[in-house]
Amino acid sequence: MKTFVTLLALGAATACTGLAAEPALTIYNQNFAVVRDTVPLDLKPGVNEVRFAGATAHVEPDSVILRDPAGQRSLQILEQNYRNDPVSQELLLSLFEGQTIDFQWDRLKDNTTVREVIPGKIIRSGYDPGGRHTQPIIEVGGKLQFRLPGQPLFPSLGDDTVLKPAFNWLLRSDQPGRFDAEVGYVTGGFQWEADYNLVAPEQGDFVDLIGWITMNNHSGTTFRDAKIKLMAGDVQKIQPQLRFLGGMRLDGPAPMAAEAAVTEKSFDEFHLYTLARPTTLRDRETKQVEFVRAERVHAPVNYVYDGAGPLRFRGGLNQERGYGAGEVTKKVRVTREFVNAETNQLGLALPAGKLRFYRRNDDGQLEFTGEDRIDHTPRQETVRVTTGHAFDLVGERKQMNFRVDTGDKWLEETFTIKLRNRKPAPVEIRVVEHLHRWSQWDIRGTSHPYRKTDAQTIEFQIAVPPDVEQVVTYTAYYTW
Repeated sequence: MKTFVTLLALGAATACTGLAAEPALTIYNQNFAVVRDTVPLDLKPGVNEVRFAGATAHVEPDSVILRDPAGQRSLQILEQNYRNDPVSQELLLSLFEGQTIDFQWDRLKDNTTVREVIPGKIIRSGYDPGGRHTQPIIEVGGKLQFRLPGQPLFPSLGDDTVLKPAFNWLLRSDQPGRFDAEVGYVTGGFQWEADYNLVAPEQGDFVDLIGWITMNNHSGTTFRDAKIKLMAGDVQKIQPQLRFLGGMRLDGPAPMAAEAAVTEKSFDEFHLYTLARPTTLRDRETKQVEFVRAERVHAPVNYVYDGAGPLRFRGGLNQERGYGAGEVTKKVRVTREFVNAETNQLGLALPAGKLRFYRRNDDGQLEFTGEDRIDHTPRQETVRVTTGHAFDLVGERKQMNFRVDTGDKWLEETFTIKLRNRKPAPVEIRVVEHLHRWSQWDIRGTSHPYRKTDAQTIEFQIAVPPDVEQVVTYTAYYTW
């Protein structure tokens, strides 16, 4: 039985007719998010200066959209300036240029350190937004000096808004009034991923699946009581490049309509998950929410021996005797697979993420038995993961015969694969062989039935009883 716990899968976007006071986040699993927030405005007709200090430290300034959600006012951003300077002593000094502050310094008097406080007027702070070094100029006792007379003691700023990333807008409004405007923008500093824990009993191939959503906020801003949505899928996103973040001109309401059209269209190809209730996502916080739980999912164990490993057909004829002749590995891979279907207690879109397997021991405790990553998996598709290598299963692969006739244009080679099972129970091992030498081939003299899985691969399904060695042989015949 599967249940959704705190997230709801949505197949389409819904239009918002009203504006909620709390912010809204749509986080993408590609290290970015779309933020929608409110800005209280009290505008007069004409041009207004507005400061918005609630943006993140990783905002993309050219993505900002400001509008009246009620559609009663026309807003035009004549100019936008974004400041995100790192807090430093030079920046704080620049905020008090032309003012007198206290400086603290220690001096030695009669072998004793004496701490003194002296006033100094900041003529030039030394702060340069471009990052160039400039000496400060401080007036002390009516004289100028090109250094600080001590450790500056800054007065209170009243609030910390000047230390936060901020937009300064010149807005033109066609009518006066107070209202809550909606601001939206794209920002980096967010990430989310899914994590799955699968727990199996002592014996058997049925597991219980628990899915978690893990959200990370490194944006520099805390979002309180936010409505959070999570977008799953490979959304095309152009990575921002370093550029001058000065003033820019926007067209006001028109870009909002363009953004909405693109967003609405993209929902058709991706999956959107919505947290059931508002939650606070603090800066530098990792938050986890359980989003799915399913019981008795059939996820059988499979054993795979791929002795040649990375050998693949390269598109050209290969006549080298030793290429792929010996075994690459003796290890037999352990895999798990399950169908993401309603008949298997699932049947929902599974976002990409890490999948961990646990098995309950005979003492009742859970033991970790492997993990892998899965890609975005639609319903009715099969999830296949590798959890490790079998301790008690061994494979050997050897080339037993090799002949080539360049005149008649044929090549023949024979392989022997030995499989040994040291388990107390019988197993089946899938043997994977790659026909890597040429595109035209035939199989001759095989000891066991095989199936062709693609143009260059065959597989044998071999039953191996306990403490028995099974031997598989086949001959590959190439012509050109």
